[in-house]
Amino acid sequence: MFCVLLTACAGGSRHGTLRFVDTETAGKARHAAYVAEQASARAAPQAMASPLVRAIPPAVLALMQQEHDADELEQQLAACAVQAEQLGNARYFKDRPPTRQECAEVVEQDRCGKPVTRAMKLGQQKHVLALQCAEAVLKELWPAPFSIEQRYRYYPNARFLETISRAKEAQLIADGCTDELRGTIKPDIVLHEDRNLLRAALSLDFKFPCPNTNRPQWARYGSSSPYADDLQGTVYEKALGGKALLISPTKGIAPP
Repeated sequence: MFCVLLTACAGGSRHGTLRFVDTETAGKARHAAYVAEQASARAAPQAMASPLVRAIPPAVLALMQQEHDADELEQQLAACAVQAEQLGNARYFKDRPPTRQECAEVVEQDRCGKPVTRAMKLGQQKHVLALQCAEAVLKELWPAPFSIEQRYRYYPNARFLETISRAKEAQLIADGCTDELRGTIKPDIVLHEDRNLLRAALSLDFKFPCPNTNRPQWARYGSSSPYADDLQGTVYEKALGGKALLISPTKGIAPP
């Protein structure tokens, strides 16, 4: 009988079947399977999540009151872009977007005598509308501090960042000292994870392509910039940390 049992055990082993398992081993196996299942369940929604939800740090997501708050934040910020696009266009074109020719039309000159196209003028006006809308949304849904149109001076070689006050910025512009603003950055929105206002959990820029068939994209810095050939979003990420995303009427929130 002993030989028969021994043979049975050996036979089971050759076929990869565990016939006799003690309680502790079985418990560990069940626990390992449960952990793997839970990890897989968490990974699936995260993989399917929007760029904004994936970019928000877990600590901030945990602070949000409801599980759907992150999705609602994305939807409302995207809606701000759509609303600003419609209101901005309606001021000049009623119920239609401007054509490529209308976007390229020069409508005025800036204080330095440089031409301002309709695309540039519309973009400025739509930014004002979008940021007013976004501020109201963030006050309701973002559980940490945020900055709107904060200008920073970034020294890439030293990896040093400092803020420029609105009063100082306005004074420099009024005095015509815009050269002193060279090399500064000014994201539309910076969402902070905590009270460190020199670090971003997420940076966001509204983009309003004109015509609207153009692809929304980051501007590339010119050869005279300290960030020559870098994209805006890349510099935001280097200077402030966190991810940088675009918000546009046609694409909603999208990665760089």
